[in-house]
Amino acid sequence: MNDLNSLEKKINSELTTKIKNSHINHSQLYLTIDAEDLLEVVLFLKTNVEFKFKQLIELTAVDYPEKKKRFKMVYMFLSHENNQRVILYLLINENEIVQSLTSIFPSSNWMEREVFDMYGIKFKDHPDLRRILTDYNFEGFPLRKDFPLTGHTEVRYSEEKKKVIYEPVQLEQNYRNFDYESPWEGTKYIKKQSENK
Repeated sequence: MNDLNSLEKKINSELTTKIKNSHINHSQLYLTIDAEDLLEVVLFLKTNVEFKFKQLIELTAVDYPEKKKRFKMVYMFLSHENNQRVILYLLINENEIVQSLTSIFPSSNWMEREVFDMYGIKFKDHPDLRRILTDYNFEGFPLRKDFPLTGHTEVRYSEEKKKVIYEPVQLEQNYRNFDYESPWEGTKYIKKQSENK
């Protein structure tokens, strides 16, 4: 199945009630589904003898804090034999739990942990759902658009206590002196030095 249009028609005919929306863009097929249909659709894409989407390339999320369904989950699949890509979307609420794909694609394990760590999205039946990029005592989820830019705490090694300690973030501005001029014109002290010569 080399044509994306025929692939789209075939998937829509096979999964009539599961596909909410489909379109082709940038030589890739985009499908929108409901969260409860995720396992069934992914299993169909992987096991179908025509499609052969046997590789999960990426799995991530996008945060839309102003929307009722805050997160968009994005799954990208590749068929090596047909050289085709399918991108699967599903929208979820802030506290909604998504089904883990680890039973179908074991490679999704770490990707789901990253999404959990960065966005706080939980995955049902995940074998080891814990933080992977931040520290275990980290508060919040850094890729949520409501996360403060400076974070909540900073980590440093204390020579007195001989261990890593957590402290509230303190932004020091003592040594910053901004002149807000164009960098092409040079800073004031450089101008003064050049004028004195």
